[in-house]
Amino acid sequence: MASAETKETFPCSVEQFYSIITDYEKYPEFLDEVQGCRVIESNDNKKLVEFDVKVIKDFSYRLWITEEPENRIHWVFDSGDLFKVSNGSWDLKDIGGKVEASYAVDAKFKVFVPGPIAKTLVKVNLPNMMKNYHNRVASLFG
Repeated sequence: MASAETKETFPCSVEQFYSIITDYEKYPEFLDEVQGCRVIESNDNKKLVEFDVKVIKDFSYRLWITEEPENRIHWVFDSGDLFKVSNGSWDLKDIGGKVEASYAVDAKFKVFVPGPIAKTLVKVNLPNMMKNYHNRVASLFG
């Protein structure tokens, strides 16, 4: 299984960052690999979200995302043609008017991907993804 985690500080409030990470259908506007994203089903604080991504080729997958307003979202894999497992979370903490965002993901791919390559795919994408979140915060709240 490939795992990655990071902790970043963003110059916005917890509420503002939470609004970015839970506005799934806007992901294609700022996350390069996300071609489409839509909420398929919604039950209270739990949503089934479908992602269409392009990483070398096009893939789709669905995650059940549980929202804990203003503090945390976490997800578990539902279905798709890229992953066997995709579990992860965002944990948010206020640090003097800024947000400390901890991101973690565990992924296991359906197709055979050698361990070192899988880890590289997950870890190399992470800095790019965080840069895109920083840009999103700057464009909305900067």
